[in-house]
Amino acid sequence: MAEDKMAIICFSGDLDKALATFNLATGAAASGMEVTIFFTFWGINLLKKPRGRRGASSFLGRMFDWIMPSGPDRLPLSKFNMAGLGPFFMKKQMRSKKVQAVSEFLALAREMGVKFVACIMSMQVMEIPEEDLIDGVEFGGVAAFLQEAANAKISLFI
Repeated sequence: MAEDKMAIICFSGDLDKALATFNLATGAAASGMEVTIFFTFWGINLLKKPRGRRGASSFLGRMFDWIMPSGPDRLPLSKFNMAGLGPFFMKKQMRSKKVQAVSEFLALAREMGVKFVACIMSMQVMEIPEEDLIDGVEFGGVAAFLQEAANAKISLFI
């Protein structure tokens, strides 16, 4: 029987989709649901600490490090990115409408007890070491997420 839980797969590293992820997660947590977000592939970028470039061990690892944003404040838009101008205008619009930034939503979700799980396989493929991620992140594979989702009333893929 499904419990009062929500399980979200955050696959996307796009600003608009990150906003949707955290808006849903914090809304569910505020209504008393237990929430787990499983960050995989590009979604892991939301959990990265802001930093300079690190020295990945392989050429492809260095390329991933170079092209991927570091942290929730440097995300592109899924549509109308316009060489980086899209996120600038979106953030300006969000501020004018008093909508929290992704980093603020992320902090709020953590305060509300939302569980963050980073996909180990994705981290291995993209050569993202655990120390590059913010504190408090758990690490797990797809089996761990499937167990969460099997017991959840609501499961989402974003």
